[in-house]
Amino acid sequence: MPLHLEIVTPERRAFEGDVDEVIVPGSEGELGILPHHAPLISLLGHGVLRLRRGADEEEFAIFGGFVQVRPDRVVVLAETADMASEIDVTRAERARREAQRVLEGGMVEPADLGAARAALERAIVRLKVAERGPRSRAEHEGARRRPPVAPGPPSGE
Repeated sequence: MPLHLEIVTPERRAFEGDVDEVIVPGSEGELGILPHHAPLISLLGHGVLRLRRGADEEEFAIFGGFVQVRPDRVVVLAETADMASEIDVTRAERARREAQRVLEGGMVEPADLGAARAALERAIVRLKVAERGPRSRAEHEGARRRPPVAPGPPSGE
């Protein structure tokens, strides 16, 4: 029995369909949800929401909100939810650089400091989701097992 998943933001319905598993970024850590899960309502944190349908996985950059779980249905009410294919990598990278510049600049008002930290966190999550994009479960498992590859020398040396 699959789970029916809805991901809704104030602006739109970001996703609706049947899935086999959902992993949401809860306020206290990741929460894995399978069919027949006990009913609950929880706060969402900032992070990556992963859903699995058969051998395929998709990811969304999620920022705040709530999740409601019933045995056959999951409703995610998020402040924002960006699917990998929707993320403008250039814009996210620019936001990351700007937030880092503010944080490294020193002499920042506490409100500006908080806004810069939040902007940096959002940009990093978006870049992470965009980098991985949709993939099959086998690709996902293989990527998790492979050690990072050290960059080689610049070309022409």
